Amino acid sequence: MKMREKIEIPAPTAWPIVMAFGMTLVFAGLVTAASLSILGGVLAAASAVGWFNDVLPIEKHEWVPVIREDIAIETSRERVERINEVQELSRASLPVEIYPISAGVKGGLAGALAMALLAGMYGLVHGNGIWYPMNLLVAGLFPDTATQTATQLGAFSTRALTAAVPIHLMISLLVGLLYGAMLPMAPKRPILLGGFAAPLLWSFLIYGSLAAINPVMNQRIDWLWFVFSQIGFGVVAGAVVARQERIATPQPLAVRMGIEAPGLMEEHRPEANR
Repeated sequence: MKMREKIEIPAPTAWPIVMAFGMTLVFAGLVTAASLSILGGVLAAASAVGWFNDVLPIEKHEWVPVIREDIAIETSRERVERINEVQELSRASLPVEIYPISAGVKGGLAGALAMALLAGMYGLVHGNGIWYPMNLLVAGLFPDTATQTATQLGAFSTRALTAAVPIHLMISLLVGLLYGAMLPMAPKRPILLGGFAAPLLWSFLIYGSLAAINPVMNQRIDWLWFVFSQIGFGVVAGAVVARQERIATPQPLAVRMGIEAPGLMEEHRPEANR
C-alpha cells in the first residue's frame, strides 16, 4: 500500500485564545475599571466573528506533508520485574440513590430566601437599613459605592436590586445543586455537612480572598453576621434537600440483583461490621 505524501487537516486559528483573553478582560473589568470590560467585549466580539469565518460556511483546511518515521520499540531492562505481593486496593463505595436536580433547585431557593431574611435582619438590627446587605453584595460592580457612607448604602437602589437579585439567585442555585450531589455521601448527618461544615469552609475561603476581589465589601462586612447568614442558608438548604425523595442511580447488575459485590454493597463489606 502506497503511503500518501500529504494529508488535509483543519487549518490552525488563533481566534479561540483571543476570545478567552477578551472574556477574561470582561470579568476583570468588573472589579477594576469599566474600560477594561469594554476592551474585552470588543476583543470577544471580534474573535467570535473571526472564529465563525474560519469554520462556517466552509471549514478552512490546509495540506501538510507526511513524514515517515521508523519507530523501534526497545527496552533498557535486562529482566522482567515480577510482583510478589498483591495488596488489595480500596474500592469506591457509590451511593445507590441520589437526589434529583429539582431537590438542589428547591434547596437553593429556600436557602436564598432564608439568607436574604437574615441579611435584612442584620441591616435592621445595626440601623443601616434593610437594603444595606443588598447594596454591599454588588458594591464591587459600581465604583461610586466606595465613597458612600453606611446610610447611603442602606438606601434602596434600583440599580443595585437589578444586579443583586440575579447574583444571589445564581449563587444560591449553584450551591443548592452542589448540596444535592454532596448530601448522599453523608446520609446519616446531612445537616451537619450542609448546615455547618460547608458554610464554615466557604466562609473561610471568602474571608481569605475577598480583600482582592471586593475591597469595599471586605472593609464593611460584619463577619460574625456573615457566617451566621451562611449557616442559616446551609441549614435551610440542607434540610430541604434532605427531605426530597431520592432516585436510584445506574448500578452494576450485581447490585441491582442483590448479589454480593465487594466494594459496592456496604452490608457485604467486611469493614462495615468492624
